[in-house]
Amino acid sequence: MNPVEFYTQAKATFETELVQLKKRLALFSTIRLAVFLLTGLGIYLTMATPLNSAIVFIVGAVVFGFLIVKHSDLVKKRDVILQKIEINRIELTVFEGKFISREVGFDFIDSNHAFSHDIDLFGERSFFNYINRTVTESGKQELANTLSSNEIDSIEKKQEAITELAKKVEWRQHFSALAGLVRVGQSSKLIADYILNYKTVFSKNLSKLPLLFSILSTLIIGLVAFQVIAFNILVLWFFIGLGIAIFFLKKTQKIYTDSNKAKDTFDQYYQLLQEIEKVEFSSEVLQEKRQKIQTEKQKASEIFERFAKILNRYDHRNNIFVALLGNALFLWDLKNACDVEKWIGDYKNVVQEWFEVVAFFDAQNSLANYCFNHPEYNFPKISQDIIIKATSLGHPLLKPESRVDNDFEIDQEKFYIITGANMAGKSTFLRTIGISIVMANVGLPVCAESFEYKPIKLITSMRTTDSLADNESYFYSELKRLKFIVDLMKDDEYFIILDEILKGTNSKDKASGSKKFVEKLVSFSSTGIIATHDVSLCELEKEYSQIENYFFEAEIKEDELFFDYILKQGICKNMNASFLLKKMEII
Repeated sequence: MNPVEFYTQAKATFETELVQLKKRLALFSTIRLAVFLLTGLGIYLTMATPLNSAIVFIVGAVVFGFLIVKHSDLVKKRDVILQKIEINRIELTVFEGKFISREVGFDFIDSNHAFSHDIDLFGERSFFNYINRTVTESGKQELANTLSSNEIDSIEKKQEAITELAKKVEWRQHFSALAGLVRVGQSSKLIADYILNYKTVFSKNLSKLPLLFSILSTLIIGLVAFQVIAFNILVLWFFIGLGIAIFFLKKTQKIYTDSNKAKDTFDQYYQLLQEIEKVEFSSEVLQEKRQKIQTEKQKASEIFERFAKILNRYDHRNNIFVALLGNALFLWDLKNACDVEKWIGDYKNVVQEWFEVVAFFDAQNSLANYCFNHPEYNFPKISQDIIIKATSLGHPLLKPESRVDNDFEIDQEKFYIITGANMAGKSTFLRTIGISIVMANVGLPVCAESFEYKPIKLITSMRTTDSLADNESYFYSELKRLKFIVDLMKDDEYFIILDEILKGTNSKDKASGSKKFVEKLVSFSSTGIIATHDVSLCELEKEYSQIENYFFEAEIKEDELFFDYILKQGICKNMNASFLLKKMEII
């Protein structure tokens, strides 16, 4: 099904379900009110007969409790449906050509990275901004790490995983909807570190005290109720329990304060683990990740849910009734603190890995969603010889109706020099090649009719800036970047993309320096492209068989600039700076 049709139909279906759910919620609220009023009336009418009043109260309380549970279930279903409506609305908004106001990845912008800063991988209207659908903080980090990793192994396995997940649209949306119901304030990494490095406070013998004390409290309450012992003994016991709770208060308070930060995270993650456990995967990558959360005795989701319940139960200490009676008669804080410590002791070594599994699926959902949204894109075929051979290759962030696609082919150890006028399309083309390599390396389909390539790491120098903070000039920053490229190339093979290097010096020095740097790259048997306005650099084609010249042309027709944005072999002949200066009445 066409993605737009799918999202439109899904949104309409969920909106219909929402209407029905709201009616049921209203009905349950009315019935609940009626039960409450009838129970009160029944108790009033049977006050003369205590036994009948007790029966009415018990029956009314049971029915009322049942209705509360059902109402809560309906509220949760309603909230999930609201999330799914929003998910489909967002996808339809994206198809209208609008970037959604999600995380844009400012935190991941790194001018020192091998390529991410140059190809608009992060930031406003970036590729990350466009594809990001993660719902957890760790998932967002995992997606950013995946896109910027420069890893070139197991491409076909990555493609299989993304293809499989892309087809599981309903599962992916439900996964995201559940995660969206819980807002988490603390990062999973900090929580995992806290759990892994936790030092036990209470001994195992002391952890048995709350159970023993609770049994004795129950026994004393029973004996007082049957008037076997005096009420004063219960009062004395009450203050003994309160004294014990106060004695351990500093330690139990510390455990509560620290562990409570994890409450929302475990509320969210146990549900996500549950969803991963429910589905069967056929691709090797997804199977391996799912295998990591499988245990022999109990499901990972149940283990996380148990900790979530402990933390939620511990949170009841803020209720004055629980704080007073619970601690005095059942050592509530000490019991929950010991339960927290026991759980951490049992599972501290698996928490980080299970967090990582959830983060992986969260990140993969974004990649799979992108794949589903673009059925016209094609998965790259792996080659052992040619570096890139693409037909109708375009930039994925440009609108299809205005985008101009190009065929592009480059063999190993070839270096292309691309010339062209201002605004002719050089930089866009460089970024198209760069983002396509990144997409291919992470297992995504690319914006092309066909794309064959040899998996290769990417390195770029396109957007160098000066630094006042580091007291660096623009030119020195350029030199550092070029040194960075040369050093990396000594140890590995990279596809190199350069855009107008050595801009920070005079034209003569720039021409000489650029020529020598390209010669250096050729001596490394490197593969890549460089865009430049300096046509003198094209003379290198005559000296080196590895170098070829290509260009983007600009034409002046009827006193107007015309660009076709088509890559052609040869050297650019028309420049447009003077024309534009006159056209804009600057000169």
